[in-house]
Amino acid sequence: MTPTTAGRSGSALALLAVLMPAMLATVIASDMVNLVLPAIGTEFGASEAELAWIVTGFLLMFSVGIPFYGRISDRVSLRRLFGFALVTYAAGSLVCALAPDLLVLVLGRIVMGVGAAAIPVLSIIAVTRLTPQDKRGMGIGVISSAGGIGTAAGPAIGGGIGQFLGWPALFWIMIVVALALLPAALRVLPGDAPAGARRFDLPGGILLGLGAGLVLFGITQAQVAGLAAPSSWASLVVAVVAIALFGWRTVRVAQPFVPPALFTNRVYRTAVVVAFLAMIVNLAGLVFVPLLVIDVNGLGPGEGALVMIPAGVAVAVVSPLIGRLADRLGTRPLVLTGLAGMGAFTLFLSTFAGGASVIPAGVGMFGLSVGFIFVLTPIISAAAGALPPDQVGVGIGILQGAQFLGAGTGPALVGVLVTARQRSGGDAVNPLYGGHEGAAYSDAFLAMTVVVVLTLIVAFRMSPAATPVRDADKVH
Repeated sequence: MTPTTAGRSGSALALLAVLMPAMLATVIASDMVNLVLPAIGTEFGASEAELAWIVTGFLLMFSVGIPFYGRISDRVSLRRLFGFALVTYAAGSLVCALAPDLLVLVLGRIVMGVGAAAIPVLSIIAVTRLTPQDKRGMGIGVISSAGGIGTAAGPAIGGGIGQFLGWPALFWIMIVVALALLPAALRVLPGDAPAGARRFDLPGGILLGLGAGLVLFGITQAQVAGLAAPSSWASLVVAVVAIALFGWRTVRVAQPFVPPALFTNRVYRTAVVVAFLAMIVNLAGLVFVPLLVIDVNGLGPGEGALVMIPAGVAVAVVSPLIGRLADRLGTRPLVLTGLAGMGAFTLFLSTFAGGASVIPAGVGMFGLSVGFIFVLTPIISAAAGALPPDQVGVGIGILQGAQFLGAGTGPALVGVLVTARQRSGGDAVNPLYGGHEGAAYSDAFLAMTVVVVLTLIVAFRMSPAATPVRDADKVH
């Protein structure tokens, strides 16, 4: 190994040592409050609808912020953006920890969301720009593993700490984590702005963020209050108008927020659609498998969260390995394999989950999570590698924005389906399902299988040679 190679490898390890815990903390922060909402409601005398804003406020800022951070990273150094994100995240956590009432707590969560939105997109951009091309897939796999662990462990960690130390302790811990990571991030991330940075259309970015945020809010309100509620349908109508205006500006201004050339790239275009659809299924599974074992099998919330632990461990172990395979084999074979696995295990859940034993639920979630990592890591690596340097930031921002929109859309849509089926009653559509109480969940998992099949059709259009473009090939 040459000194240069050793230096780059050491820098890559130091980079991942900062990015992985930052990603882990961000994802945990998204879900950690779910099991302590009743305690917060009791303390502040808040209704369920009011408590929902503790989650919704964070998620709205997250969905709006991701594309902005991606675009701004093409003009501002990663060091400045990451430092701003960690400080903002810590400030929001402090507001939450000291909140005297629900309104202040929600405002603190909104500030947390502004900071947290930067971490996933900037982490992927940092790996793409700063690691050797032949190590990029592994780096993205490590970041993905942190996301998987956080998603699976967030509710259990939040519920456990909240029960024993009180819910403010969750936010004090996040302050410590953010401030501990800040000096390390400032040391390992570059302070130079990207070369060749250009201005971009800020009004277009606002329209895109507004549209994405209102789509997520409208779907969430449809799950809570029904699609006929003004808060739901009006949000969706305004979202459509905002997205239409964004499209209009994109083709008319000289330097649009999202360069149209991004979507002439077949690999990138396919990656966005696949990431969106696959995330719908994955997050719906992460939400409704625990709800199934609580609702049908009678487990408590803490016990229900334990069903997710094997899946989280599997994601942590498999993600870096998938990254290495993506560097060697390319994207398409891994993505198709992963989608086939996701479809097989959602069908397995539709057929066997909800019986006397919770083991099928754990097995199904285990297989679904592993299949998803086979999809996500190669897709992100291929999309990042297929873009020219001056489009990496905005490209990854849009990709992760689509991914996060799928994460918000999936549970909400499946929730509407489960609620409707529970009210209507009747047997499961899947003729192989032998239970009765879990029929609504069986139908939900069957619908998720249909989405996976549609995603497979899209993924087949990806070029068989969809491998990351080498850095030398992207210079122009």
